[in-house]
Amino acid sequence: MDNRLAALKDWIGRVLRVSVYDIRPASADASFRRYFRVRAGGATYIAMDAPPEQEDMRPYVRIARRLHELGLNVPRILEQDLERGFLLISDLGERLYLAQLNADTVERLYGDALGALVVLQAGAFSRRAPDEEPLLPDYDAALLTREMELFREWYLGRHLGRALGARQHDVLDRSFEFLTRAALAQPRVWVHRDYHSRNLMVTDVNNPGILDFQDAVVGPVTYDLVSLLRDCYIAWPRARVEDWAKGYHELARQSGIPVGDDDALFLRWFDLMGVQRHLKASGIFARLNYRDGKPGYLPDIPRTLGYVLEVGARYPELEELHALLLELKVPGAA
Repeated sequence: MDNRLAALKDWIGRVLRVSVYDIRPASADASFRRYFRVRAGGATYIAMDAPPEQEDMRPYVRIARRLHELGLNVPRILEQDLERGFLLISDLGERLYLAQLNADTVERLYGDALGALVVLQAGAFSRRAPDEEPLLPDYDAALLTREMELFREWYLGRHLGRALGARQHDVLDRSFEFLTRAALAQPRVWVHRDYHSRNLMVTDVNNPGILDFQDAVVGPVTYDLVSLLRDCYIAWPRARVEDWAKGYHELARQSGIPVGDDDALFLRWFDLMGVQRHLKASGIFARLNYRDGKPGYLPDIPRTLGYVLEVGARYPELEELHALLLELKVPGAA
């Protein structure tokens, strides 16, 4: 018996003051959270179930309210029971960016998403009361490195079953240190941390709807841009991605975000940030399979590592890493 679902249903009935309503799963999630779409009295809502021992809902609530104040289209918090891990939020619909992106729609949809990203990043420079705590934690060296270690442990070790030698470990150590330093050298803004086609919804008003922001941090200016343009779930030609990245650089510069005037430097930041993110993502996808019993992300690993191989071949500082990935015969390695 699903005791949490039973408790959630009872709570929904009480906060909506209804005895009859429809509830069904709304989406899958790469975490312990569950989402249900609730229909009652001609309206629809999303109920979130996040076991408190595994998920802290307070960051979600705090960040949602701040992003809403900025004018971003995020779910509104309608009812909450943080002790039990229940939220009732507004429903942004069922049209994922991933399902809607194609050659005819991509310019408009990405244009909207890039515009919203500028608003999100600019929020880092908004004033707050002198005694107000920072909204978001820092994306520091420890976290950046810990994320890349998932690639070593879960992808190379668990998924590929590679027992690395001392030289191979040293290559990873040096590469992770270089990528961490490169990330920390970038201007720092608010970072959603999962700003991609599975967390953006197509909406008729104030597109896009933005989901899954509870892990937001203050970090590198190109991180969310990489998440969007070098998406783990859909790929576009490099030349087109670079054009979009340059366009965003100019938009951000005009909006007062401290990205500098050098397109080439911005693209370097973008490329190197992508390697860090995609190493992390490959490790997470493997961990989701082996630890959490969610194999659905494994088919996305070749695309994700393809980005790493492509960028690694272009930068002398990543030559060792690129050679190691070829040696280990990761997907896409020639």
